[in-house]
Amino acid sequence: MNIPNSLTVFRFLLVPLFIFVFFSSAEASLQYSVYIFIAAGLSDVLDGYIARRYQLVTKWGQAMDPLADKLMQLTVLVCFTIKKYVPMWVVLIIGLKELLMISGSLYLYFRKQEIVIPSNKYGKLATIVFYIAIIFVAFKLPYSILMMGAAVGITAYAFTKYLQLGLSEIKKNHTGVS
Repeated sequence: MNIPNSLTVFRFLLVPLFIFVFFSSAEASLQYSVYIFIAAGLSDVLDGYIARRYQLVTKWGQAMDPLADKLMQLTVLVCFTIKKYVPMWVVLIIGLKELLMISGSLYLYFRKQEIVIPSNKYGKLATIVFYIAIIFVAFKLPYSILMMGAAVGITAYAFTKYLQLGLSEIKKNHTGVS
């Protein structure tokens, strides 16, 4: 287990911590849980940087890193929806996209000879905007609904790009073309 993969495991562990803090009776539980969310985002950036900088990229990391991110994002969305900070349509759209991404990633990894679709600029942009939107919502900043709408739109667009890549990889794998 290298440092980037350890950071990915750390992010998986932050998910139940986020839930615990978010639903705690602490006065600033929302803000504390958002700090956990931000820590997850920063550790994601750090893990990607270290993995690429020191050639520590692994198939496991390529598959599990986005899974940890998606799990955290879905957790945050569900929690925010339960407390009515975010409308249900947001969790339905982003949740459906994330579940399809997870299912597709698991299928490609376990059923198609460990194919991993690496993150791309659209997915990274969607993640950044999503983090910003959550911060806007949590801290009741102006334009929070607009930011969340932008996050949903960019997420939907990123999904179409990942779908194209995934179908291309399946086709390439099926025909034996490299």
